[in-house]
Amino acid sequence: MRCSPGSVLNLLRSGRMRFCSRRGKSRLPLWLRKIWAYMRLLVQSLCFNTLTDSDVVFDSIFEPVFWTVDYVTRWFGLVFVCLVVILTSSILVIAYMVLLPLVLNTYSPAWIAWHICYGHWNLIMIAFHYYKAAKTSPGYPPTEKNDRPFVSVCKKCIMPKPARTHHCGICNRCILKMDHHCPWLNNCVGHFNHRYFFSFCLFMTLGCVYCSISGRNLFLDAYSALERFKHLDLEKPGIPVTGMGLLIGLLPSGQTNFHTPAPSYTFKDRMIHKSIIYMWVLTSTVGVALGALTVWHAVLISRGETSIDRHINKKERQRLAAWGKVYRNPFNYGKLNNWKVFLGVEKRSHWVTRVLLPSGHPPYGDGLTWDIFPVRKDLIPV
Repeated sequence: MRCSPGSVLNLLRSGRMRFCSRRGKSRLPLWLRKIWAYMRLLVQSLCFNTLTDSDVVFDSIFEPVFWTVDYVTRWFGLVFVCLVVILTSSILVIAYMVLLPLVLNTYSPAWIAWHICYGHWNLIMIAFHYYKAAKTSPGYPPTEKNDRPFVSVCKKCIMPKPARTHHCGICNRCILKMDHHCPWLNNCVGHFNHRYFFSFCLFMTLGCVYCSISGRNLFLDAYSALERFKHLDLEKPGIPVTGMGLLIGLLPSGQTNFHTPAPSYTFKDRMIHKSIIYMWVLTSTVGVALGALTVWHAVLISRGETSIDRHINKKERQRLAAWGKVYRNPFNYGKLNNWKVFLGVEKRSHWVTRVLLPSGHPPYGDGLTWDIFPVRKDLIPV
């Protein structure tokens, strides 16, 4: 009997359908197949092209860890914001209810005017810049087609990336002139809110240092008072209980209570001293930590860099140094011009109206393109 090619093809098709139907009955659950497909993708990504290096391998291996950290940070952002508001509000309550009456009763009129004016100015600057930093969009590259120049394509967004634009895994989108994602703001720090973030750090540091220095003597007095209260508690006079009464808490025969005099301090006194100690410790700790962060960002601004730019520029310097060349940061316009571009200072009066007073003016440029020396050096003489 002759076997036609058509019959052989039909036989193979029927066998394949039977095999697939049997395999479909024993198919793994959907969630397990998704995990398996994801793991296969991670393994395949280790050798996806000839440009694979140690950084690509590291990112691929630790991708689940990065995803977990981004997920947790994204959902805990509101917790961090509430923590900032609660801690700052607690310091304000102590300042108005405890410290302000002491200042009004003990300081001279000149010092009272200084503390009230400086304290409220610092408070306004902190509140304004924190709100603007948390609520202002950092800036995003356009999603529609345009003729803007770009330097690369985001491998996660699959969209063109302008210069100094980077992808944020927590926000899950690209950010213009990205510096970092700040969990205390629950927002990315980018082109349009970088100045608000730095100003908040600066004025919060100044406020903490102000509270720490002006409250140092109050802290020492409060600490000494609490130690004195402890000694008074240990030295309370009274009728001793002896024998079995000491074990079971009985009083001597005919005695109904201890004849112990009232303490020389009240519960209010104790809470006032504890609140002063709490304020001094918190402001001193935050002042040191946040002050170090503020100084670091000030150094980066003086160099015309962001936190991410610093790592990129460091690698470029090392790469060109191997070729005997010197790398120059194209966004470094000089220290003074870097600060003028960052703060939006265009004339002398802006140092007051845009730096020392709350100002919502936008930053220089649109964050998509960057010019060389955009500020004339003769605007403000060095």
